Amino acid sequence: MLLLVDDDADIRESLGEYLMSNGFDVMQAENAEAARAAILAHKFEIIILDIMMPGEDGLSLCRHISSHGKTPIILLSALNEELDRIIGLEVGADDYLTKPFNPRELLARIRAILRRGVAQPDDTDNDAYHFQGYIFEAARHQLTDPEGKHIALTGNEAKLLQLLLEAENRVLSRDYLLEQISGRQSDAFDRSIDNQISRLRKKLEKNPAQPDFIKTVRGGGYRFALNTKQDGDSR
Repeated sequence: MLLLVDDDADIRESLGEYLMSNGFDVMQAENAEAARAAILAHKFEIIILDIMMPGEDGLSLCRHISSHGKTPIILLSALNEELDRIIGLEVGADDYLTKPFNPRELLARIRAILRRGVAQPDDTDNDAYHFQGYIFEAARHQLTDPEGKHIALTGNEAKLLQLLLEAENRVLSRDYLLEQISGRQSDAFDRSIDNQISRLRKKLEKNPAQPDFIKTVRGGGYRFALNTKQDGDSR
């Protein structure tokens, strides 16, 4: 089931009908208050959330949702501003679309997220990665620091960390990471991967400005600097 949150009834109803015609169950909410109530009562695969709403706005609600769970979020905005997209990703959104947009593009973004398995992580997947006292449980999107403190990660942050850990010291290009995370190719001005790396560093690194783990390779991309060991692997 999808949750569609938008104060514009026409947009909400037309998008809802389109998504239902393509096989999805859709629940609608006209504001953040109604969305919060729906989230408490139901489990959603994806939340489609408008930014500009009266009362609590979509960015505030997005931050709340991402800090309390792993449900993927696609933000919708009438403002074609790079800063809004960056802020949206920083508060936990998995994707971002600017209005007006073709409903087929939204459908493609939804299906890409579902194909990645971000919406429904497999609880039977117990893969855990160990490095310098940290434990990362990929299926639970949970990072535990050496002192035993749990650090919640968004779906994209967890996927990004898993890709880096699996590669260990190999360099992963920005284009590759963006394709794996968002299912799309980057353009010359797309900095979304850099922004997500920055958010991940803030949660993982003691000094994000001088990272110990996630290293920037000039002209190449990123690499995870330490050897890791995965459960069931003797490396």
